[in-house]
Amino acid sequence: MTVVLVPYHLDEYFPDLDVPVVPTSVITPPLPDGTPWERMAYLYEYVADAVRRGCRDGCPVVASGDCTTALGTVAGLQRAGLDPAVVWFDGHGDLHTPESSRSGYLGGMPLRMLTGAGDPTVAERIGLWPVSEERMVLVDARDLDPPEKVYLAGSGIRRCPVQGLAEDVLPDGAVYLHLDFDVVDPADLSGLRFPAPGGPRLAQVLAAALQVVRTGRVAAVGLACTWHPGRVGARARALTDPVLAALGRAT
Repeated sequence: MTVVLVPYHLDEYFPDLDVPVVPTSVITPPLPDGTPWERMAYLYEYVADAVRRGCRDGCPVVASGDCTTALGTVAGLQRAGLDPAVVWFDGHGDLHTPESSRSGYLGGMPLRMLTGAGDPTVAERIGLWPVSEERMVLVDARDLDPPEKVYLAGSGIRRCPVQGLAEDVLPDGAVYLHLDFDVVDPADLSGLRFPAPGGPRLAQVLAAALQVVRTGRVAAVGLACTWHPGRVGARARALTDPVLAALGRAT
């Protein structure tokens, strides 16, 4: 199994980012000057190619410090000839565009960008094709901004709580499984950058993630290690160890 580490939060390099997996490769190219999206597009070109190659050995796993790395992972699956659906575990929606975001935080935009919306810089650079809203499931996302709620009300994205994830909710075909650790209630996982209180316990998230893996259709997994470096990694293994073990059996 290919396990790729991308030790960045957006375009900022974090060499001491602790992740709950042992990588088989680490992506750390010197990023060029430019806007954050231009720098990230350059980085995600490497991610997409690593995922494409990793598909030869089963289900690649990509660990990084944010959710935007998913853009490169999905592009890599597409390069491998797959048309992946998206099952996105997150305490937040990640559904903003530059126009809707009050903070301008780029990490709040990747799921919307996977639909083809938002800044086109990354998609154009790495050849990312839009994923249909109808082939996306947003799991949890209890912390939504008003523009995200408005968007979801009119979109084809299905939304469900962790404990409500069932077989009939999952999209058909190959699946990109995205696990942002802030989906877990901070009572079980402290040190997160953007904790969202009132969420599911770690064991509940694990049970739901395993349900997705056991379909045998997970083509890649993204681990968004959205914590301050050196704060969480070891404790998160209670989620990743069983998921990776199940992936090995499913593969």
